[in-house]
Amino acid sequence: MNLVIVESPTKAKTITKFLGSKYKIESSFGHVRDLPKSTTGVDTENNFEPKYVIPTKARKNLNNLKKLAEKADKIILATDEDREGEAIAWHLAEAMKVPKEKTGRIVFHEITKDAILEALENPRELDMKLVNAQQARRILDRLVGYELSPFLWKKVAKGLSAGRVQSVAVRLIVEREKEIKAFKPDEYWTIEAEFKKDSDLFKSKLNKVDGKTIDKLEIKNKEEAENILKNLDKAKYTVADVVKKETKKNPPKPFTTSTLQQTANRWLGFSAKQTMMVAQRLYEQGLITYMRTDSLNLSEKFLSDAKKYLKETHGEKYSLNKPRIFKTKSKGAQEAHEAIRPTEASKNPESQTKLDNNQSRLYQLIWQRSLASQMPEAIFDATTIDIDARDTKYQFRSTGQTMKFDGFLKIYPEKSTELSLPQVEKKEELELAKLINEQHFTKPPARYSDAGLVKELEKYGIGRPSTYAPTIATITARNYVNRDDNKKLFPTDIAFVVIDLLVEHFPKIVDYEFTAKMEDDLDEIAEGKIEWQPVIKEFYSPFHENLEKKYNEINKEDIMPEEKSNEKCDKCGAEMIIKTGRYGKFLACSAFPDCKNIKGMDNGSDGAGGNGERSEEMKKLEEKHKGEKCDKCGSDMAIKTGRFGPFLACTGYPKCKNIKNINEKSKTGVKCPACGNGEIVQKRSKRGIFYACDQYPDCKNALWGKPTGEKCPECKSLMVEDKEGGVKCSNKNCK
Repeated sequence: MNLVIVESPTKAKTITKFLGSKYKIESSFGHVRDLPKSTTGVDTENNFEPKYVIPTKARKNLNNLKKLAEKADKIILATDEDREGEAIAWHLAEAMKVPKEKTGRIVFHEITKDAILEALENPRELDMKLVNAQQARRILDRLVGYELSPFLWKKVAKGLSAGRVQSVAVRLIVEREKEIKAFKPDEYWTIEAEFKKDSDLFKSKLNKVDGKTIDKLEIKNKEEAENILKNLDKAKYTVADVVKKETKKNPPKPFTTSTLQQTANRWLGFSAKQTMMVAQRLYEQGLITYMRTDSLNLSEKFLSDAKKYLKETHGEKYSLNKPRIFKTKSKGAQEAHEAIRPTEASKNPESQTKLDNNQSRLYQLIWQRSLASQMPEAIFDATTIDIDARDTKYQFRSTGQTMKFDGFLKIYPEKSTELSLPQVEKKEELELAKLINEQHFTKPPARYSDAGLVKELEKYGIGRPSTYAPTIATITARNYVNRDDNKKLFPTDIAFVVIDLLVEHFPKIVDYEFTAKMEDDLDEIAEGKIEWQPVIKEFYSPFHENLEKKYNEINKEDIMPEEKSNEKCDKCGAEMIIKTGRYGKFLACSAFPDCKNIKGMDNGSDGAGGNGERSEEMKKLEEKHKGEKCDKCGSDMAIKTGRFGPFLACTGYPKCKNIKNINEKSKTGVKCPACGNGEIVQKRSKRGIFYACDQYPDCKNALWGKPTGEKCPECKSLMVEDKEGGVKCSNKNCK
């Protein structure tokens, strides 16, 4: 018997379909060793030697794998092909203490029968260069997190954290918010003419003055705009030129991790984390290739199959004589050898009937993009009409285009504007229908969406495909970043404080170029060009020395100055002061420690520091819940604001301490399987976020992960998200 070990049970189940009885496929359920949680776990005095431990949750399964390994003729480590996968394979080999001659390592880009069989025929040894690169990343992140976080607890607020990549991502968001706050809009005006040609009307924009193309902001105010209209009064209009040409729109490149996250965010509204979770499921089911990649390469087999499918399904004109080859420009591209694509071109989205809604939508996007990359360009007829206002210095321009051949747009419907213009001839006189002058103001830069932040991180070379989604998830979970009503990312009050502190006193930690250089060093470790310990030492020695110095130099009062308020303490009558904590600003009694009264503040619903928008929201909530009674004592319920947002509290406090969550964002839309009546909603406790039935105490069903809505194929319990971004069964007794 040959024992094949993969990371996830779904992956194991898929591979089992392809291999016979000579193979037993088992899952490691992710990492089997890690640095300890209670200590740094890195010996900084002994060449940064890591101390790995086996987490409690992994011990039972690891013991089972050890017993199977003892009976196996061969142990085959088939974890993912990237650095983290290589590290998991190495940790498995080390923890199981299996003989080297009995162990083989295989990699594959897709979970298909051909790919698995080919990998089994070509096993290799563990690549310690990749393992060391992953170890270096883990140790760097551990040293920064475990040394800088306690500093923030002491000098800023308890519970804060810092990270090598996460802090740079927060800095990007903070600096964008500062740009938005500092932005001053500029007024500008546009002038359009509407012309009539037979029964058709078409618009034309003022384009040139005295033969010079005008800038967007050139007409600065109403007076200038009206002066131009005055000069155009009674003008006659003649076609100065008509230019017609054929233009082509190129198909998009196949997906990399970054572009998949960006497009899924824009088209489907998925967060980066959600995209990777769904993609992981598709990969494990054998439907797509590995989803953590910088590569734009497509296999010869896929190119051949795509051509055949397009030719047979859509006709000769929608296929290419020669495949289109893309080359990556991504710095340090090394995570995989292929772009993200369907494992088979013929598996169109309509044929995948067993997928849930999100899986179906993402698979369709990947399938469409991959096939579209091997289709001809879309062809348009573009027309430009220049129109002179005779005897004046003004010229207008109309542009339009019509589709001549849809090409790749047949299956990948990118937005393309079509505007048909009437047939006109040079020197033809046109009839003016009306002139329009319109006021505009420049807009501030937009907040980052997940797509925008991923693009920015990639542009600066910060992180790699495997880190984008976890980074965004981490800074959101740790309350440095929230999402506004449009799902855009904005910084919390504490994020401004922490980033200003890091920029001033630990500039390298949040320096874009330094962080990118560190990623390059990790790439060189993976390529075997440099050793990992010197890289850690070069960073750690000055970082640690500076940290020790800053403990003595920095006073908390200088970073977190107290602000006066107009409120009095409702317990002792002393003045209340404004403080900033991990969850934003709050009111605290100035008589502390004699009086420990604290009170939540209206911090603004969008984190922008004002209370106007929030107050409006509070008014709506008060109106909505007006007259609501406590279901325990019958007193009126009142709207209160806490660290987790607005909630209903009984006015009979302290005799009655009943509270009720009214946060709409806490709803999951998943029906409780235990009682069949309630809905699973998000709740919070001292241990963190959990999910439970909203019919408590009648129903006490609770989960420690967000339910996906799917049910376990084995035991039919709800599937929930795990901390690593994967999905698992909520039943602890189910594998």
